[in-house]
Amino acid sequence: MADRRQFRDLAPPEEAREVIDSLDLRPDDETVPLREARGRVLAERVDADLDVPGFDRASVDGYAVRAADTFGADEADPARLELVDEVHAGAEPDVEVGAGECIEVSTGAVLPPGADAVVMVERTDRVSGSDAVLVRTSLAPGDRVMFAGADVAAGERALGPGTVLTSREVGLLSALGVETVPVRGRPTVGIISTGDELVRPGGDLNSATGEIYDVNSYTTATAVEAAGGEARLYPHAGDDYEAMESALREAADECDLVLSSGSTSASAVDVIYRVVEESGELLLHGVAVKPGKPMLVGRLGVSEPRSDGSEDERSESSGGSAYVGLPGYPVSALTIFRTFVAPAIRAAAGLPEPETATVEGAMAVRERYDEGRLRYMPVGLVGDGDGRTLVYPVDKGSGATTSLVEADGVVAVPPDVEYLAAGETVEVRLFSPNVRPPALFGAGEDDPALSRLLDRVDRPRYLGVGSRQGLRRLRDGAADVAVVTGDADLDPDGAVALGGWTREWGLVVPNGNPDDVDGVADLVDRELRFVNRTTDSGLRTTLGTAVAALADDRGAERHDLVEAVDGFEFAVRAHESPARKVLAGAADAGLGLRATAERLGMGFVPCGEERVRVLAAEGRADKPGVRRLERAVEDADDVLGSLPGYGR
Repeated sequence: MADRRQFRDLAPPEEAREVIDSLDLRPDDETVPLREARGRVLAERVDADLDVPGFDRASVDGYAVRAADTFGADEADPARLELVDEVHAGAEPDVEVGAGECIEVSTGAVLPPGADAVVMVERTDRVSGSDAVLVRTSLAPGDRVMFAGADVAAGERALGPGTVLTSREVGLLSALGVETVPVRGRPTVGIISTGDELVRPGGDLNSATGEIYDVNSYTTATAVEAAGGEARLYPHAGDDYEAMESALREAADECDLVLSSGSTSASAVDVIYRVVEESGELLLHGVAVKPGKPMLVGRLGVSEPRSDGSEDERSESSGGSAYVGLPGYPVSALTIFRTFVAPAIRAAAGLPEPETATVEGAMAVRERYDEGRLRYMPVGLVGDGDGRTLVYPVDKGSGATTSLVEADGVVAVPPDVEYLAAGETVEVRLFSPNVRPPALFGAGEDDPALSRLLDRVDRPRYLGVGSRQGLRRLRDGAADVAVVTGDADLDPDGAVALGGWTREWGLVVPNGNPDDVDGVADLVDRELRFVNRTTDSGLRTTLGTAVAALADDRGAERHDLVEAVDGFEFAVRAHESPARKVLAGAADAGLGLRATAERLGMGFVPCGEERVRVLAAEGRADKPGVRRLERAVEDADDVLGSLPGYGR
């Protein structure tokens, strides 16, 4: 059996940051066309080569005049001037303004020779039947005139190095006639996901062999680009040494930084740390944070075979890059990237650290933690009925990709904190400054009608965790609403009923019902493979009630009937999951809904109807999002009519 690499001396987070900061990620500066410069960082000072504007120009529509000709003019005693010509923007004046004369000008026009001011047209009158203009105000030299160089003067410092080029700076550079811009290079970041089980999105997936879609490549690439880097995706590497070495060498030859994800833990098949040690330098293996302990930091050298052709000895490294190995689980990988890697990429690109957006809130529930590591706890935000911000943990495990979108930020929990008490004030570092709590936060039963009704609510967040967990979150004060089904006595005290609907439940079987399944009794009496829902599901509670009724009819114990069902404890989470197990041939029958069976083209054995109820937390029924959901439930007839087995 191969030796396992152990995480013995985990580096503190501060040391991990220092090690990553020591890596040289800065690429060479480059020159780009002005049209492509937005968001880039200026590498050199830009001085103006010309005056902007390059001429004295009128800043309003009106008449170019000699200011002295208007001295003393007012509404009662206007100055009378002779109109001798007109000049519009883009035209060169060919007449000089003499004493007692004026020339009509438009905004942006060149100020004619002899004029030193412009009177706006609103303060003048044309004398009918003549070329005379009455000016009803006095002017001073320079009024309504932008003189040459007033915006930027030739030789003046226009922009300095380190300036982030936005539309405003691009506008200034355009005015200076700049065609190309010297900018800081963007670090090129190679991204490699490791693992034989990975398939790129869009590829054919074989779940039976444990294949999963590659989440980290696209997630990390997007995060790299948001931090100012240029992401370059490489084909994922298998779990053998040669494949990893080849992928890392290729990426190191072409990139300033190589990021891999996966194969960083201490398992026997995780060999990437050996690849780094043997083809470069491993600087750090493991950091005392959660999630993200198995992080690698090092340098990769691009070596070439010796001239004698031998493979076991290498010549001096040529080229090379920095290297960071991210954990394989998406939440862990993104947390480590945001915390440690993104700042280094921004620094290399010359971008400033973004303004950190933080909010304070009260913990909605008590949260235990006693692992002795700095924990970056993903959390969600919800507003209570009094306008306070509540904070609740979002932790389905690092492997759950939905945690990426169900969380609003993280709370840093120090290693010496054993728990956070309900009501305790915590600081949440938001994932972005524009994060806002959802207008509606709900939890409970997974239901296709509910999914459609939530589309009618602005910015909802809903966790399909089952009726029991939904009620727990409602009682804890985390959720605004809970959607439940099952036992009638599940209504908590103080909850406000918002309405509901009915749905037909039963057994989903293969198309044509080849085993002639007739009902729940067949699960007990026959050798049928069955797939149930999890214990938190209200639909499972409804099934349990049906089994209990069958036991009463037979004078038997409920437990004995449950034991007789092959697969009663084989539970899956979502409402379609049992049906899909049956569709794949893994079971003969599954607990489900008529709507699911018809959508998947499967058979259905009806067993009854159950009531789905929408409950609001006491004190939150007046939240706008809750009221909007209530109206959606009231007006749900079109949705219910489109789903087989649904009604009021």
